[in-house]
Amino acid sequence: MIADGGYRGTGLVIPHRHGPGQAELPAWKEEHNRSHRKVRARVEHTFARMKNWKILRDCRLKGDGVHHAMLGIARLHNLALAG
Repeated sequence: MIADGGYRGTGLVIPHRHGPGQAELPAWKEEHNRSHRKVRARVEHTFARMKNWKILRDCRLKGDGVHHAMLGIARLHNLALAG
């Protein structure tokens, strides 16, 4: 599971940061951060879309309503991408 820098020490995959006295990151860490940003952007855009459609708010976390809503959104999004 990926996360942002706020989840340090949790075992999740977070972006690499500069160490003390380190001018810049090695190329492989920069590449990892780049791919991490691309994946997180997709996830954040999905959450934003769900909030715009008021799906998360309207489910009210009753039972597995949010789970079904997210599955439905993912399916609609994939159908839209498939064209």
